Amino acid sequence: MSASTHWIATACMQSVLERGGNAFDAAAAGAFVLHVVEPHLNGPGGDMTAILATAEDPTPVVLMGQGPAPAGATIEHYRSEGLTAVPGTGALAAAVPYAVDAWLLLLEERGTWELEDVLSYAIDCAENGHPVLASVSTQIATVSQTFTEHWPSSAALWMPEGTPPVAGELIRNPEYAAVLRDLVAAGGGIEPHAAGGGIGIEPEAPSGREARIAAARERWRTGPVAQAVTEFLRTPHRHSDGADHAGVMTLGDFAAIEARVEPAATSTFRGWTVAKTGAWGQGPALLEALGILEGYDDDHLDPSTEQGAHTILEALKLALADRDAHFGDGDVDLERLLSPDYLAARRALITEAASHEFRPGALGDSPSARPPLLTEDELAQRTGQPVDRGTGEPTVRATGEARGDTCHLDVVDRWGNIISATPSGGWLQSSPTIPGLGFCLGTRLQMMWLDEDLPSALRPGRRPRTTLTPTLVLREGAPVLACGSPGGDQQDQWQLLFLLRVLVGGLDLQQAIDAPALHTLSMPGSFWPRTWSPGRAVVEDRLGEDLLAGLAARGHDVVRAGDWSLGRLSCVMRDPHTGILRAAANSRGAQGYAAGR
Repeated sequence: MSASTHWIATACMQSVLERGGNAFDAAAAGAFVLHVVEPHLNGPGGDMTAILATAEDPTPVVLMGQGPAPAGATIEHYRSEGLTAVPGTGALAAAVPYAVDAWLLLLEERGTWELEDVLSYAIDCAENGHPVLASVSTQIATVSQTFTEHWPSSAALWMPEGTPPVAGELIRNPEYAAVLRDLVAAGGGIEPHAAGGGIGIEPEAPSGREARIAAARERWRTGPVAQAVTEFLRTPHRHSDGADHAGVMTLGDFAAIEARVEPAATSTFRGWTVAKTGAWGQGPALLEALGILEGYDDDHLDPSTEQGAHTILEALKLALADRDAHFGDGDVDLERLLSPDYLAARRALITEAASHEFRPGALGDSPSARPPLLTEDELAQRTGQPVDRGTGEPTVRATGEARGDTCHLDVVDRWGNIISATPSGGWLQSSPTIPGLGFCLGTRLQMMWLDEDLPSALRPGRRPRTTLTPTLVLREGAPVLACGSPGGDQQDQWQLLFLLRVLVGGLDLQQAIDAPALHTLSMPGSFWPRTWSPGRAVVEDRLGEDLLAGLAARGHDVVRAGDWSLGRLSCVMRDPHTGILRAAANSRGAQGYAAGR
């Protein structure tokens, strides 16, 4: 079974499975296709996290493709540039791009296919074209002025005729196809110049599949991509603060790229084991929310009732407050965070009225650090500009900064290998396109603070506290469910609703995904400009007038988001006893797709 946020990626992944590849071959193939068909949601210059288990070893592990801050990304340097926060666009917001290396590591260690075969799908889409999504066209139109006035390399790639492409028009990216061909050529595969690219080599072919993929990884770290990126970033370009800055990424940062596999953080809920990333990502916030909700009866856990929606929103506020006060790329006491005593104390803070406070708990002896709390109205008063409230997903402003733009894929194969992955970053609106490469860098460093006292402060070599947060669920030690969603700060919120509806409510996968969604904005946003909205609950109208009125009466600041606007989950499931496979994908936007047999 395959599921993703774009039907072409799902079709390609399913093709790999049909041709005998395993789940990891399929996931890697789909991921590179997503670079091409959803360039506004992810790219090779971005990041990814995945959680997986193999048929031989059901222990969940995390594939860590979240790059750190470059060596030159210091708080002192950013302040010397006149910045009070990491910008939302431009190279100063870019973490070192680990996504490609992570996918190649997966393929090298757990795949079975040659790199040439895996990348053939993406190369075909990039060289021969694919029908551009309406959302891609809209986002290019939104940032077209920035492209034409400040980022001419982006205008050349995305508006070659001077205007954004029309939805459904075939678009191509031969420069990125040449990059992929060059990676294959590094291992002795296809000719690098087949697409007219100018970055190829004539390598001596390494011996063995793994060695050929390892050669491609080395090529990514030290070859023409690294050279083109670092050379281009020396010239200042426009950032979201309205000023021009040069980047700080160097060849040394690229050479140090090395994705890795890490242990997953886990907890139990109603007899199920839920596996997430460590607290360098937001994943443990979902574990904490489930732990808080574990103490309630089932009738408090239905998101489609007033009582359930209120209880879930309040639990999320507490878990996300802990995320923003404690999480980061350092020592985080997850044993304490997920302990019964701590969860009980957090649960006791929930009343029948909506909280408008930011209430992190104390994990140590000293008071919790508190990130800046700036409302949208306060920001508007400071800047004189209206603030996009971001009720849906994805959103983008005219200067390019975006909230929650991401994609997702899930795969399970006939043998029981299973993976859930959330690639993101490197959005076409993130930064100027690197000439000759067909992609730009990501902006994940905007999730770090220019405040040394915060656990997610900007520090060279440290990973930003990413929002990328796929999920794997196990029963009696066997992996049974992989799921995830785009959505930035909403990713774990929407997954919480899905898990409650499946694990407690007994809905089937598609019913749980299609059910009306909600989330809170009562926490500092992870994306620039990092505002928060105390007590705000964003809800789909399909929850019903009585429920929405009930939330408002409890003190929630209810924002209606329309009937079908929140959540873009996909998932796959395997019954370890029967081997029966299931899958589902989001119907909102008519873009995601699940397939299998």
